[in-house]
Amino acid sequence: MFESLTEKLTGALRSLRGTGALTEANMADALKEVRAALLSADVHFTVARDFIARVQAACVGQAVLKSVSPGQQVVKIINDELVKLLGEGTTELAAKRPLKVLMVGLHGSGKTTSTAKLGKLLKKKGARPFVVGCDIYRPAAIDQLEILAKQEELGFYSDRVTKDVPALGTTGLATALAQNADVILFDTAGRLQIDTDLIEEVKKLKAAVTPDEIILVADGALGQEAVNVAKAFHDALGLTGLILTKLDGDTRGGAALSIKSVTGVPIKFIGVGEKTADFEPFYPERLASRILGMGDVVSLVERAQENIDQAEAEKMAEKLRKADFNLEDFLAQMQQVKKMGSMQSIMGMMPGMSGVQLPGDAEKQMKRTEAIIQSMTIQERRKPSLLNGNRRMRIANGAGVKVLEVNQLIKQFEQMQKLMKMMKGGNQQKMMRQMEQMKRRGGMPGF
Repeated sequence: MFESLTEKLTGALRSLRGTGALTEANMADALKEVRAALLSADVHFTVARDFIARVQAACVGQAVLKSVSPGQQVVKIINDELVKLLGEGTTELAAKRPLKVLMVGLHGSGKTTSTAKLGKLLKKKGARPFVVGCDIYRPAAIDQLEILAKQEELGFYSDRVTKDVPALGTTGLATALAQNADVILFDTAGRLQIDTDLIEEVKKLKAAVTPDEIILVADGALGQEAVNVAKAFHDALGLTGLILTKLDGDTRGGAALSIKSVTGVPIKFIGVGEKTADFEPFYPERLASRILGMGDVVSLVERAQENIDQAEAEKMAEKLRKADFNLEDFLAQMQQVKKMGSMQSIMGMMPGMSGVQLPGDAEKQMKRTEAIIQSMTIQERRKPSLLNGNRRMRIANGAGVKVLEVNQLIKQFEQMQKLMKMMKGGNQQKMMRQMEQMKRRGGMPGF
């Protein structure tokens, strides 16, 4: 997410970070590059222009703190302005219960999936969500929503026969309230483009169910078009919030940086993948930090707390401390990390690592490593010394890989075991030499 923008912005600001004194010349050069970076990320022209003007005004006559360099202070000013641009203040849904949420958007924006994702997120926070399928034109949308609702154990209602959308919404609302639901999410029909019929139908549904929140689901990869779609829906319906989807595949990020400024509607959630877990509340200050390459440690810790079993983590830490770590433990550790999302998304939350691109086959390599270990017996995982030539051939066939890959994994794992024993014994110099050797030979197992 935002890899290209992060790379260009950090490049533009690199020259300023170590600057002892700011001059009109070096400021102008740096801000010119920042402006070019924003425009290349598909940020709206007027938004980019106003952003640079605000940064420039904040920098002129700025009292420089003794504890930081002038260059560092400019980076802080840019970070603060990015937070303002993305939307200051609360991005949470209304606190009232029962809460009625109308989900709107164009066809293909990820509206149905986002409805289920939002329901799952709210359920984790203690709510009792209920989803109502109001898309009478695309039966597959109702089927998809029903499958997702069942998967996430959400309440569900729809009617595949009726052609009266407001009546469907009203019945769905009554059904939800009868089942003691306290958050009701209405998934509406979309179109390939904004048209009068779509708007009129949603207006009638709005009048029938009187929603507390009207959320537009917009495809973040559309760039400026997403901003135009948001403006049109806001003018017609009075949006209260936005969900930007598909940000995992969009390296530009212009929509996220422009949409709040142009529409005045806050971004409340972002979709960062296809799975129902790939959905996050939107925090402007955290995203600003990611964009400037400073990571997002808070979100990383929150994700770890949600997905990694604490008791299992402590047990693993003890095994590492005792240098008693086998391939079965390694597989369990990989599977825990996978719950947190893709390796690239995790890297993006680490300070200084957001611009670092993993090799294109990194995720595939992890899957191959997992397949190799899963093709072993429990006994083989716990005692890799049992793996003779015949066993390795069987494992390679079972995992669908070459024997060479099995050999490489076992060799790398043996090196890692030696490293852990050195850590336990406190032999720092030997440990550093071993790490350098592992780095030259292809790194840790699985990567």
